[in-house]
Amino acid sequence: MAHAASRQWSTDQPPGTPPVVGLIGGSGLYAIDGLTGSAWLRASSPWGEPSDELLLGYIGDQKAVFLPRHGRGHRIPPSDLNNRANIDALKRQGVTEIVSLSACGSLREDLPPGTFVLVDQFIDRTFARAKSFFGEGFVAHVSMAHPVCSRLGAEILAAGEEVGIPIVNGGTYLVMEGPQFSTLAESNLYRGWGCDVIGMTNMPEAKLAREAELCYASLAMVTDFDCWHPDHDHVTVDSLIKVLNDNADRARALIKALVPRLAGRNVACHQGCHTALATAVITPPHARSPDLAAKLDAVAGRIMGNVGNP
Repeated sequence: MAHAASRQWSTDQPPGTPPVVGLIGGSGLYAIDGLTGSAWLRASSPWGEPSDELLLGYIGDQKAVFLPRHGRGHRIPPSDLNNRANIDALKRQGVTEIVSLSACGSLREDLPPGTFVLVDQFIDRTFARAKSFFGEGFVAHVSMAHPVCSRLGAEILAAGEEVGIPIVNGGTYLVMEGPQFSTLAESNLYRGWGCDVIGMTNMPEAKLAREAELCYASLAMVTDFDCWHPDHDHVTVDSLIKVLNDNADRARALIKALVPRLAGRNVACHQGCHTALATAVITPPHARSPDLAAKLDAVAGRIMGNVGNP
């Protein structure tokens, strides 16, 4: 199937403009409300099939593109997510920033179920996933010292305040492989490392967003305490689903307030998200694999000088 059409832009336009907001919904969040002119689009990518169709529409005057991370009906487990196809498909629709929403477990007593945490750091413990668009024949090393976009994070905090949704500003997200949950020893180890929440999905998603020169922010929504907590074994499926649904409802309200706040930006991100590849590519043009370069037309088209890159 042909790849979803890429947005055309002028070469004198600042990178990352005009803004198009990408929304990746995690467990419990398979659709969003309030989109006008919305339609589901079947998208493909040279990296394979994304998790689901993309939902395109507008909130106010701002274009948004939504992707249910696990597919509608929650069909895809964390280790089987095609993260490269997901990020590439969003980039091909002109997405310039991604707000990732994901369910997680808490590693701290003061982050009970129902808490929203604006993540600012990750520890990646995954091992069975493709983690880069680049590879043999076309090498790049992006910085991940600051893995999320502070500009985007500030807007999320402001939107939360606007609609009365408290958000904890800052936290370290331990990304485990799954699909099984942690052992008690692992859970206590991660607490000892100073981690705040634990989940299975934000890596390599955040790394790939950086390689694709997209702003990325992660809002982790606590569903329960991880197994370190003495009450963990008493959690029922019904209570877990209730928290999951409540979190999803509040996330939808937050999105409605957030997306219009991101409209009108006419400059590249001050943190450098939109130019992350400027000093990252090691392989000179004459030595690059033509096949890999062709697959990177959306992700790295800007630095390759392609005409009509997204």
